Amino acid sequence: MNFRDLTGNFFWYSTFIRGQSNILMFNKLIHLLCYIKGVIVGKNVKFNGFPVIRKYPGSHILIGDNCEFNSSPHSIIIKLSKRCTFITARKDAKIVFGNKSGASGLVIVAAESVRIGNNVLIGAHSTIIDNDFHNTDPSKRYIVDNYIARPVVIEDNVYIGFNCTILKGVIIGENSVIGANSVVIQNIPRNSIAIGNPCRVIIKKDWESSGNKAF
Repeated sequence: MNFRDLTGNFFWYSTFIRGQSNILMFNKLIHLLCYIKGVIVGKNVKFNGFPVIRKYPGSHILIGDNCEFNSSPHSIIIKLSKRCTFITARKDAKIVFGNKSGASGLVIVAAESVRIGNNVLIGAHSTIIDNDFHNTDPSKRYIVDNYIARPVVIEDNVYIGFNCTILKGVIIGENSVIGANSVVIQNIPRNSIAIGNPCRVIIKKDWESSGNKAF
């Protein structure tokens, strides 16, 4: 092994160690901040960097066990340009994560409900929004809180690629894969590989018969 290999290994592992150090130093503090803000956090949840949490009074944010969220710029190989952001915009709105799910630089805005299942991986810089922010009717567009919201559901074992956008009313079926840079505006059936703007199914895959899940 030459000198350049040694120095390359040093910088690679130093980045990994820095990420683990962030978790060791700040994870308990982030859990405390979540508790203060009324966020319910399960067991063994890891925060690499500080997320942004804006919880509307009377709304709910719940995170299951063994989840992991990356918000620090150098917490993944692709440098993050934004932190994980969880925003509830109305009373009774819900953001729910199942167990063993994770995301990097994810933005969620829920005026009604965003539900993410178990074993869901969400690629860097993706966005999930269950509402329009403004009414599409020009005569009502500037009336505060007069927009349509419909629940978003991402079922178990889904993998969402880099920089995807998932809009209101969408259900992504279990075991599905959403390709990078996709804009999802309609339901995606289970066991599908889908990509594009608008996102469309390109392959149906019977993961169960092969003895494997989507990832």
